[in-house]
Amino acid sequence: MNHDSKIFVAGHRGLVGSAIFKALKNKGYTNIITRTHSELDLCNQEQVNSFFAKEKPEYVFLAAAHVGGIGANSTHPARFIYDNMMIGFNVVEAARQNGVKKLMNLGSTCIYPKMAPQPLKEEYLLTGSLEPTNDAYAMAKISVIQLCRKYNMEYGTNFLSVMPTNLYGPGDNYDLQGSHVLPAMIRKFDDAKKSGKDEVVLWGDGSPLREFLYSEDLSDAVVYLMENVNASDLPPEGFVNVGTGIEYTIAQIAQKVCNVVYADCPNRHCNIIWDSSKPNGTPRKLCDVSKLSALGWQAKMDFDKGIALSYSDYLSGGGRMGERN
Repeated sequence: MNHDSKIFVAGHRGLVGSAIFKALKNKGYTNIITRTHSELDLCNQEQVNSFFAKEKPEYVFLAAAHVGGIGANSTHPARFIYDNMMIGFNVVEAARQNGVKKLMNLGSTCIYPKMAPQPLKEEYLLTGSLEPTNDAYAMAKISVIQLCRKYNMEYGTNFLSVMPTNLYGPGDNYDLQGSHVLPAMIRKFDDAKKSGKDEVVLWGDGSPLREFLYSEDLSDAVVYLMENVNASDLPPEGFVNVGTGIEYTIAQIAQKVCNVVYADCPNRHCNIIWDSSKPNGTPRKLCDVSKLSALGWQAKMDFDKGIALSYSDYLSGGGRMGERN
């Protein structure tokens, strides 16, 4: 990419897209185009085709998605599979038709089988059953990966895919009706702190193992790959994992979040109550990042520092909140 190349960041208001937009700006890219959902509905094929035909972007970051935690995925599976499949298929096809030089498709490590060997290697895709609580989202993301792969094979496109691990950071979704686990914890502990309560109820039993990647680390990774890597450099599966290679139990993560939120209240204590009637989700989900490391990139953000930065973002009103106490 040249600094004046025309770059479309789809989903620039979300956690990932906003980080990519910021990273591109910081690196001196000057011709970045964006659209809000009200300006361009990516589920609408006609609108997407018209946009690409008019704007002719040279490079595309496909960060737009309908995302949420276990609760949201379980409650609205039809919307998760439909929206994410339509967004991906519409953008990828329009990119092909309009000669986009390179496209970066962002997915999620939830694409892997629930009981896949650990750590997760790219070749484990489609080797077993998915986690039922987010299989709709996963199937949509798998379909877009495969679409990019097949387009590269048949049409000679240069469409890359990356599968980030669990993400957190500035601009996250803190709405308890649709957020992921870490921002939901930030919201719950802060609500307890402000209300004077001495306990927080969290889903599951705290035993699942999870890996978390700071959103600005992800943006650094995908910009690096767009600048330095082609689809032909990727593994046969057409994508690489993006993560830290470090995991913690949900209970450990909860304690880290609690420590950050209550850092200025040394005389207060908050108990964590685990509601084991609620699902744990996948027991373990750790990325093998050796292929990404071989391509020349590694994560940088310290986890505890990243949580503190995320909490500061929450306090400043960043991200999506829903109703706040």
